[in-house]
Amino acid sequence: MLKILVPLFASAVLAANVYAADPVTIKFSHVVAENTPKGQAALKFKELAEKKLPDLVKIEVFPNSQLFSDGKEMEALLLGDVQIIAPSLSKFDRFSKQVQVFDLPFIFKDPEAVDRFQSSADGQALLKSMEKKGILGLAYWHNGMKQLSANKPILLPDSVKGLKFRIQPSAALEAEIKALGASPQKMAFSEVYQALQTGVVDGQQNAWSNIYSKKFYEAQNTILETNHGVVDYMVVVNPAFWNKLQPNVRDGLNSAMSEATTYGNALASIKNMEARSKIVAANKAKVVALNKEQLGPLEGKNAASVEAI
Repeated sequence: MLKILVPLFASAVLAANVYAADPVTIKFSHVVAENTPKGQAALKFKELAEKKLPDLVKIEVFPNSQLFSDGKEMEALLLGDVQIIAPSLSKFDRFSKQVQVFDLPFIFKDPEAVDRFQSSADGQALLKSMEKKGILGLAYWHNGMKQLSANKPILLPDSVKGLKFRIQPSAALEAEIKALGASPQKMAFSEVYQALQTGVVDGQQNAWSNIYSKKFYEAQNTILETNHGVVDYMVVVNPAFWNKLQPNVRDGLNSAMSEATTYGNALASIKNMEARSKIVAANKAKVVALNKEQLGPLEGKNAASVEAI
């Protein structure tokens, strides 16, 4: 009997070692540069997750649309070709109309107001609002407030009439640009710089960190500091993948995500201030800070865009 048990025990140990040596590989795909708030938060999540779950998970981060563009990443998540993505909140337009609240102009005064809503019961409920459609939110990641830029000198609202502005695929953003008398053009983030450079579109709206990291300011004449909206992200997984993970692995990943979120959101404010300063110093696009009186007509016109949704 002992002769039989010894090889069986040896086989069990070998099998356990093979299992332990085979961590869960989690691909994290995003579309921005590594030196942005989202890029840095993704790397921090990898660092923390692999530290908390040694030999249990391997996190592979693919920035700059290396794996999937923002037009394809949602489909890739639903198909299981990638495990974590962090799309802009505007990208959930076709999955949840509730999430469009983040696209409404002038609804949030500043990043602190955004954070308060996202931390509230209503904000947290939105993370689970698409679970039945194969999308489960784990966290909100900050980027920054939106600024409007164009390839010609502009002030609002009349000077943007007839111009073409790149937007993300969102009914709220489409209504917003139309309310200004301009033309919205839906376009993947990875295509924006070339489109600005060649004149396919005249302008865009984005956070300072994205405008700087993607060098949009090099192809623009004016950047209006409007802070008229928010560019934030929702980190999401496919619940079918997530629910199959061992509870201890899920707990470790949630803990890593929470810490990475705190880190990235604090970094977002710093990165945006740094990016704004670098854009001003480059002196390629004129940065125009609008006062309350100048923003008044813009807020009035965008009231119509809210009603159009």
